[in-house]
Amino acid sequence: MLKTWVVVADRARARIFSASTPKGPLTEFEDLVLPEARSHERDLTSDRPGRAFDSGGIGRHAMEAPTSAKQHAALNFAKTIAQRVETGRISGECQQLVLVAPPDFLGRLKKQLGTQCAKLLTHQIGKNLTQLPVAEIRSHLPKFL
Repeated sequence: MLKTWVVVADRARARIFSASTPKGPLTEFEDLVLPEARSHERDLTSDRPGRAFDSGGIGRHAMEAPTSAKQHAALNFAKTIAQRVETGRISGECQQLVLVAPPDFLGRLKKQLGTQCAKLLTHQIGKNLTQLPVAEIRSHLPKFL
């Protein structure tokens, strides 16, 4: 039987479960938390955006960062989760992968998975289930993992 990991995540938390049998219950073995994701944008940045002069005149413009600090923190968290899954793949602990996350974060997370980890992905569910009890999470998953 293949060892299955179920990663239930959002921008601030990732719960990693294992399933010992295809129809069996989930066992949580890791809980990753990113407290910065719950902070306000103003608390994550140090100052106002920089300013630039017009190239053809005397006007000045504020320069915005291409991504917000919260988006950057979510991207880094997705990388951390993907690295943990990669470690599980290399050690042989993870042979199948199920991802459950809100659609926007699910996309970020899938982009961070390496080629070999992406091959392990059997199911993906675009829902935020991080706050639910284990039994409810299992009810949202396919009958056979």
